[in-house]
Amino acid sequence: MPAPVSSPPRSGDDPAVCRTPPPAPSTTEKRIVLLIALLAGFITPFDGSAVNIALPLIGAEFHMDAVALSWIATAYLLATAVFIVPFGRLADIHGRKRVFLVGITVFTVASFAQTLVPSTAAMIAVRALQGFGSALIFGTAIAILTSVVSKQERGRWLGYYITAVYLGLTIGPFLGGLLTAQFGWRSIFLINVPIGAVAIILVVAKLKGEWAECRGERFDLVGSVLYGLALVAIMYGLSELPAPVAAGLILAGLAVLAAFIRYEFRSPSPVLSMNLFVGNRGFLFSNLAALINYSATFAVTFLMSLYFQYARGFSPVLAGFALVPQFLLQMLVSPYAGRLSDRMEPRIVASIGMGLTVLGLGLLTVLSETTPLWYIIACLVLLGLGFGLFSSPNTNAIMSAVDRRHYGVASGMNGTMRLLGQMLSMGVAMTIFSIVIGRVEITPPYYDAFVGSVRIAFLVFTLLCLAGVGASLARGGTR
Repeated sequence: MPAPVSSPPRSGDDPAVCRTPPPAPSTTEKRIVLLIALLAGFITPFDGSAVNIALPLIGAEFHMDAVALSWIATAYLLATAVFIVPFGRLADIHGRKRVFLVGITVFTVASFAQTLVPSTAAMIAVRALQGFGSALIFGTAIAILTSVVSKQERGRWLGYYITAVYLGLTIGPFLGGLLTAQFGWRSIFLINVPIGAVAIILVVAKLKGEWAECRGERFDLVGSVLYGLALVAIMYGLSELPAPVAAGLILAGLAVLAAFIRYEFRSPSPVLSMNLFVGNRGFLFSNLAALINYSATFAVTFLMSLYFQYARGFSPVLAGFALVPQFLLQMLVSPYAGRLSDRMEPRIVASIGMGLTVLGLGLLTVLSETTPLWYIIACLVLLGLGFGLFSSPNTNAIMSAVDRRHYGVASGMNGTMRLLGQMLSMGVAMTIFSIVIGRVEITPPYYDAFVGSVRIAFLVFTLLCLAGVGASLARGGTR
């Protein structure tokens, strides 16, 4: 595949000017890129959704309370968030294929290592390593895919990618439950190894081009360190809520974030160009909508997995099967939503999707230990339909709002909004657990308090998502 040839910017050049794009790839070359992107899009959400199902067994083996269990997800999210934007920028400079290959290799090796962990500390450490690999994958996969397709077909191809993401989410709970029941929770991580190996082989053997429109520009190390410190403080603070130290960490993180923004405005080669936000209403509000949407929806799988197994006595297999309708709808709707966003304003499609999500979350605020299963499934179907309508159009709006030279950073920023939202979502859930239940293992005497915590969480998420509808509509036209 032909690689773009670019030279370093001359003094006085406008860094926002897009350099000459590479020759258009053939249909076969685009399909190779799509296949690699689909594998990458599948493997990480599959891992996350399958692990959620195994949490009760993992907690029982290592004697972990609900807050400690959340660190299995938190360590992964934190590592991914810290590295995704800096490595998106490195990919723009040194090559997106190169960074992607390192990421998929690290993720695959870490998945195998996860099957050998002997303790809670080791498991959390390896989950952080998986998160590092995931950052390199998510910071480049969408960018590579966007680099080889035209704007006229971008929504459709991104819809395919999002479909792979939701396929992983759909299969994850059911297959994760089945694997956990038959072979133990470690088998969930082992299944990532052959999938990752296939992706590595395809990249090495079939992906012949490279994409580096910012080749020759300097990497902003100081900005990257400030960015990482800010996110670590904010996200760790969120995970420690409502402890008194949490507020100090969050405030410290916000202070470092302010210093980072000020530094980036002055940097000649910023890791995250502030010009992407200033005067770019579509990019700003599309990212804000993504942040709010993930903040309101990510913990749903975590909460419902625990609800089905603790409050309803479901086996891991049955709990996973009960979660399938939500992800199945997301998977089926996403490609059509992506195509629709090629023909009409993405904000309209995305806002309708978020409105349906508000409805689904609102209906779950009355959840109890005796709520009919059909009612819960109907709510999950609404959530799946809503998120399926939101995600592809919103990603299309984000990637369409920047030059191709910023695809890596834009992809990383999109991923960062997702991860910050996921972290905030888990932070809300853990704060409510800490206040209502306390840091105790969830046993039958605490089931009533647990279900009450879940209801409160869904109320908070409903209000958050309602605000997200406004952010989605506020972005204006992107065409």
